[in-house]
Amino acid sequence: MFSPPGRRSGGHLNPAVTVSLWLMGAFPARNVVPYALAQLAGSAAGTGLGRSVWGPAASLPSVDYAAIVPAPTWQPTSVFVAEAGSMTIIIVAVGFTMTHARHARLVPYVIGLSVALVIAGLGPRSGGSINPTRQFGPAALAGQSTDLWIYLVAPVLGAVLGAWLYHLLSRRRPLTRKVRGVAPGHCRCRAGCRSASW
Repeated sequence: MFSPPGRRSGGHLNPAVTVSLWLMGAFPARNVVPYALAQLAGSAAGTGLGRSVWGPAASLPSVDYAAIVPAPTWQPTSVFVAEAGSMTIIIVAVGFTMTHARHARLVPYVIGLSVALVIAGLGPRSGGSINPTRQFGPAALAGQSTDLWIYLVAPVLGAVLGAWLYHLLSRRRPLTRKVRGVAPGHCRCRAGCRSASW
């Protein structure tokens, strides 16, 4: 997020985040689909690269390309609610952080801490994905289609709900101003951050 490429692109590697930033006025609509396609392609390419680096060990049943599986005791409905709910909370937290000038620089830390908490709390239960690209590449190479739709849809739905809740609770104008000549991944939020990183 802080690297030059991250600042240039915006550093969001999650289609759900891209959608939420668009809905909150911090990302141009015309770039949502290209970003999402690039993110999904990166997921597949990264998984394939991992297979070439680690060899057959990556495809062993115990590893299965690191594809996520929920706990046997968790039903699909519970997994869906956990994945969507987690993303909703994260998006609301990020929205409020980006809105306040004093806290805008903390956005990457808020994101990192939030994702870490989701992984620690839900990893053993729902899988703790909250990112369609986290499951897309591994599931594609592992041939694992069971409940894949949940991991692709639930985070995006959660992001949409999060953006809606942000607008409902904040009563603020959109996070950004329209600025000409800004690179596609960049935003100019009222908080003064140069890009909508993550």
